[in-house]
Amino acid sequence: RGLMRPPAWVAPLLRQAARFRLIGVTATAVHLLVALAARHWANLPPLTASFTGYLAAVSVSYFGNTLLTFGAAPWRRDQSAPFLAMRLCGLAVGQGIIWLLVTRLGLPFWVGLAGMVAVVPASSFAAARLWVFRPIAPPTSPR
Repeated sequence: RGLMRPPAWVAPLLRQAARFRLIGVTATAVHLLVALAARHWANLPPLTASFTGYLAAVSVSYFGNTLLTFGAAPWRRDQSAPFLAMRLCGLAVGQGIIWLLVTRLGLPFWVGLAGMVAVVPASSFAAARLWVFRPIAPPTSPR
């Protein structure tokens, strides 16, 4: 007999997750490169350097995920505000990880960045898919 086929919704979800991962890797690379440069060349404190990287990466994440991952129109109010809220939550978690690992525990800055990268992206995909870019249901017509 052959292998059982997965439900029809699995393939689009996997494609979306792959695109989100690609955009996330790109945004994360921008975040890390800018944060490391800000720490090394501008001698910024760890939290300030990480925040600087975050600011550089946000537009990559927003436009990449809006256009490529979820195929939505940019700057829609119903997705812009939730996207900002999602990113601010991710920022808070990421900064908390940097603070804990680098400032409180005295670990190297790159360890804090690695901890942040290990935690924030997966939760961001779930929030983006289920909340920010969820398909808009068509209005129901009364019968």
